[in-house]
Amino acid sequence: MAKLPPLPRAVLFDAYGTLFDVYSVGLLAEQLFPGRGEALAQLWRDKQIDYTRLLTMAGRYQPFWQVTRAGLRFAAQRLALAWGQQAEDQLMNQYRHLSAFPENHAVLGELQRRGITTGILSNGDPEMLAVATRSAGFDGLLQHVISVHGVQRFKTDPAAYALGPQTLGLPAREILFVSSNGWDAIGATWHGYTTLWVNRTGAPLEQLDTEPTRTGTSLRAVLDFFPDAAPAAASVPA
Repeated sequence: MAKLPPLPRAVLFDAYGTLFDVYSVGLLAEQLFPGRGEALAQLWRDKQIDYTRLLTMAGRYQPFWQVTRAGLRFAAQRLALAWGQQAEDQLMNQYRHLSAFPENHAVLGELQRRGITTGILSNGDPEMLAVATRSAGFDGLLQHVISVHGVQRFKTDPAAYALGPQTLGLPAREILFVSSNGWDAIGATWHGYTTLWVNRTGAPLEQLDTEPTRTGTSLRAVLDFFPDAAPAAASVPA
């Protein structure tokens, strides 16, 4: 009989896109630029991630806050928006206080009730993450907030993923890494984590001959990895 993999002993969440809805800035963007808000939010996110990869490959790290601003400026120019410092400041401030997905607080609370160690492993720099978690009401629900700032390498660089086992003192396979970004779930899988891809949009799997351990449609799928928590899962709101 094949040996079953060990149950995870801790959970690390990606932050942007997984706990915090990066496209919630589209509401403010639409108010500022009617008819262009969704396009601005999408291009902003795409360019933000492009820049993290470019900087890491070139060994030219910049803090995620700076990268995020650069992505916004590119998107505004690409869309030929009537841009100004006030709009930029408003959107960047909104990014500090992104909306959390509706089920997340209850899922984190359930993991805490079951005694599961939880944390964030994110590209975000420490100040960004501190503001975002406090704004979302996650204080006290996460034992670790880990930023790649310490190694100055963005995901999917192995040095970024190595921070999880180093911080928690556990092998990667005993840590559940949760991300709604398909590329991030694949990167963590390559590093040896047990992984959950939260595929909220029905996106196709990355075509790189690797699959995450499991796929779900909301953060509630995390609870399926912990059998003792399963009876309470029904009480977690959608």
